[in-house]
Amino acid sequence: MKTRLLLAFALSAGAAMAQSLNCDVRDYTPLDGLKAEIRNTVVELSWQGARGQELRAGFTIRDGRPEIAELTARKGGGTWVNLGRNLTPEFEVTSGKRRLSEQQMAPLRKLGVQFTPEVVDREKWFAFWDAPLMIPGAPNTNMDLPRKPEEIRRAWATYHSTGCTVKTDGARLEVEFPGLQMGIFSGSLRYTVYKGTNLLRQEAIAKTDEPSVAYKYVAGLKGMAIGNDTRLAWRDVARAWQEYGFGGSVNQDPVAVKARNRLGIVETGGGSLAFLPPSHKFFFAREIETNLGFVYYRKDSASSFSIGVRQADREEPFRPYGISDEVWTRRASEARHDINNFALYNAPPGTWQRMPVYFYLSPEGSHATQEAVMAFTHDDRYQEMPGYQVLVSHFHMHFNEQLSDAGTMDVQPSWLQVFRALGINIAILADFHSDSHPNDPGPIRFKEQKVYFEGCRRFSDRGFLLIPGEEPDATLGGHYITLLPRPIYWSHAGKPGQPFTENDPQYGKVYHVSSPAEELDMLRRENGLMWQAHPRTKGSAGYPDAVRDQAHFLSDRFLGGSYQSLPVDQSEKRLCEARCLGLLDEMNNWSGPKYMIAEGDTYMKYPDDETFPQLIVNYVKLAGVPKFDEDWTPVVRAMRAGDYFVSSGEVLFRNWGIEGSGPHRIYTAEVEWTFPLEFVELVWGDGHSTGRQIVPATELQPFGNHRFRIPFDVAGKKWVRFAVWDSAGNGAFTQPVHLQAEVRP
Repeated sequence: MKTRLLLAFALSAGAAMAQSLNCDVRDYTPLDGLKAEIRNTVVELSWQGARGQELRAGFTIRDGRPEIAELTARKGGGTWVNLGRNLTPEFEVTSGKRRLSEQQMAPLRKLGVQFTPEVVDREKWFAFWDAPLMIPGAPNTNMDLPRKPEEIRRAWATYHSTGCTVKTDGARLEVEFPGLQMGIFSGSLRYTVYKGTNLLRQEAIAKTDEPSVAYKYVAGLKGMAIGNDTRLAWRDVARAWQEYGFGGSVNQDPVAVKARNRLGIVETGGGSLAFLPPSHKFFFAREIETNLGFVYYRKDSASSFSIGVRQADREEPFRPYGISDEVWTRRASEARHDINNFALYNAPPGTWQRMPVYFYLSPEGSHATQEAVMAFTHDDRYQEMPGYQVLVSHFHMHFNEQLSDAGTMDVQPSWLQVFRALGINIAILADFHSDSHPNDPGPIRFKEQKVYFEGCRRFSDRGFLLIPGEEPDATLGGHYITLLPRPIYWSHAGKPGQPFTENDPQYGKVYHVSSPAEELDMLRRENGLMWQAHPRTKGSAGYPDAVRDQAHFLSDRFLGGSYQSLPVDQSEKRLCEARCLGLLDEMNNWSGPKYMIAEGDTYMKYPDDETFPQLIVNYVKLAGVPKFDEDWTPVVRAMRAGDYFVSSGEVLFRNWGIEGSGPHRIYTAEVEWTFPLEFVELVWGDGHSTGRQIVPATELQPFGNHRFRIPFDVAGKKWVRFAVWDSAGNGAFTQPVHLQAEVRP
């Protein structure tokens, strides 16, 4: 058994205000390129960064408050560049009350669910349509309105630290200070550095015992010195470089900077210090991706300033000129300026919420630092992978209306440019939802579908396919997406006497669907697919659980459910851990192969939006992109076979599979990543319950690749899947592989 080792250091004459440190180092092991040393009253971490650069970060305690004594960097054994001294970590939490939404309650009522306290307490944590900071709240949007001003509480962190813990975890070092208090939250402050990269992660790790907390946070550093060469640099939404030299007035509040890529950079002393949020897990689900200013600065005095990351309190209204109130309300209120949808993060009682901000230390200027930081997200682009096509789904662009309003098919949609810039090859739209005439029995709807189909044909291209999907929400329960392998005219609000199929003189074969059986019949005849949109939340609350024994769920036409980061709970180690991945595993225990399809479920997009952090994608095994008029059966076939993986973009699979035969197999996967990894996992089910084997991966350095081989015993396992998660909460997972053939209807 290890003996507890306490290192106590008295005050030095040169640091009279710093207090003695009691640092527990029993879990610290020095490694080449990763060391911790106690220098007087300072715990100094030194580590090897990227491209042979060296970094140092010193920490101390003053009057119970942890501080960064110094941040320095150098390259090639040159001179150390000072990036900041005597910096104070600053955190602020703003919290409100989480409420169950009417959007969830409506489908649950139809299922006969009684809203007992237990049901409300379970379902409220899946709320999307909630805006806890909006007083008093829009009528008929949430339970227990109006909201009250006293529900909103804002608190800056205070500290009562008496020591620290230094820990080695693989190829990283952690320094943690207890005694953090932030209003209703309490916990600790942690710093983490990683061998092989210049990243420094600062995070509050705290919990609350209150019952219905939704929150957001500010995280940064205070006390940055203003020198003659100090400036803040960033790229604006048009990707032009901007700068501020802190020559203006003192600020009373943080100044939100609408920086492209969520990245601000301080240049000082010949080097630079970048600051940024986690690339995906920082962002809760919204219906749009407008840039709300996710980084900030605050000039505190003539000689110092603060920097960090933040979330806004609400969406920002937007109203274009030249459109009447009537048209604007009908077409765009849900998409561009509705302030009653801004859900924040969940904080269930007793869960340890992690509130991080990243800093990137560099001995180089802002442009070189920007390039180094953007490598973590491949410049906010989904990386090309040989043998795969990047597919996204579920976007309400009102494309038919956009083309009809323009009076020409030759319109360049702004959202098309966004998809192309992200590296997306296949996009499945979901119009005829709140737009056009989705419930028309034929004449009007077919005319609009023709425009929809022709628009998708017009803007599909070599290497890019635009598929006219739909979210019909008609007969099968909850909200769902339908994908057909070619343009097919169909209606789902049949009138008496309409046949199921008929030959229309203008549109050819058309379907009139009026029952679940007919809709499933159409999908079977046309080799289409469907899946549950936003399962267990929004308009699919209670689904697909309510239909798990019905013919359409049990058929091979029911692919599974959609995957998006909704809700965000910062205590979870995976994106959409409980709702999405929990459902994926349960569905495969219920029946034959079911999968999760990464979706957006968002509205209009513009090139100045921050779309990448709020989008997760599918990498589908396809040699090429089908042409629009060739039919899209290869896409449907690959998805139905589970030949794709879901990724946030930072973790990618080159290949994966199961080796061997008989009872003993090996799951293999060749993986590449950018951020330092956290763990990989093999997950399986036996038809009743789910198990997993977690393999720590903290010893693997950033920007790496590795072939994982996980042995497992087939006995008692119905299916298996594999996932990889990094230290920033990003990840990728394969679809479940059923180990024995299933008999399906």
